[in-house]
Amino acid sequence: MIGRLLGRLLYAQFGWARPLGDFNVRWLKALFRPIRPIKDFLHGKWLGHSVHGALTDAPIGALTLAIIFDALDLRAAADISLGLGVLAMVGAALAGAADYSDTDDDALTVATVHSTLMVVALVVYLVSLWLRLAAPQAADRLLPIALSVIGYAVVLAAAWIGGEVVYALGNMVNRHAWRFGSKANWVKLDLADIPDNQPTAAKAGAQSLVVVRQGEQIYALHAQCAHAGGPLPSGVLVDGCIECPWHFSRFELATGRRRQGPTTFDQPRYEVRAVDGGGWEVRRVV
Repeated sequence: MIGRLLGRLLYAQFGWARPLGDFNVRWLKALFRPIRPIKDFLHGKWLGHSVHGALTDAPIGALTLAIIFDALDLRAAADISLGLGVLAMVGAALAGAADYSDTDDDALTVATVHSTLMVVALVVYLVSLWLRLAAPQAADRLLPIALSVIGYAVVLAAAWIGGEVVYALGNMVNRHAWRFGSKANWVKLDLADIPDNQPTAAKAGAQSLVVVRQGEQIYALHAQCAHAGGPLPSGVLVDGCIECPWHFSRFELATGRRRQGPTTFDQPRYEVRAVDGGGWEVRRVV
């Protein structure tokens, strides 16, 4: 009930967010294009988990402590917590910008509101921190403390909206998390012929696959990209990998392992074997 009410109140004001989001994505893509390894690091390809998601608790924890220390009039502790919170916000923002640059559709609109509110909160906190450091012995700290409280309220609202991007809209989640629980049986592949070095769409029962032949070796991965569901049969082959046409994640054909972000997840892989009388069958490798 409360969540739906908040959603209606907030989403009704989101008309400005999509044009701003499209603009932001354009300049972020241009910024990250020449530094792809850094972008992959910020996504969390090395971690197998979103770095932004792992960092977001740090600023909220530090900023919560700043509120508590201000209430107890522990000035030095409050100022240090606030400074650490600001630094953690910057770190989380850098990782978030990498994820944001590969966000589309409704998730982009909501993520734009999230990021805009976080920038507003960061500016408010920076002003509060500057006032604290400019006059550390001042008897009246009402304004910097009030700014911290305002910034904290904005952060909480932005964090709620950020949760909507993931939990309601499914951004940056593994597209194959619920697909299988154990190793599947062998299933007939619906192909009579597989062209060499060309990603080919196929079906194995209810599963959609991308199949690639390289000489005598045949590889099969799930057709839906683990990052955002892009169609891998429409991708290209690069250095033993298949590259998603949507956001350019790359997966090793032989193992399904992620080789290039924005994906932080590996791709489901299938064994392929020839069938007596012609054709092939596949089995999911867990």
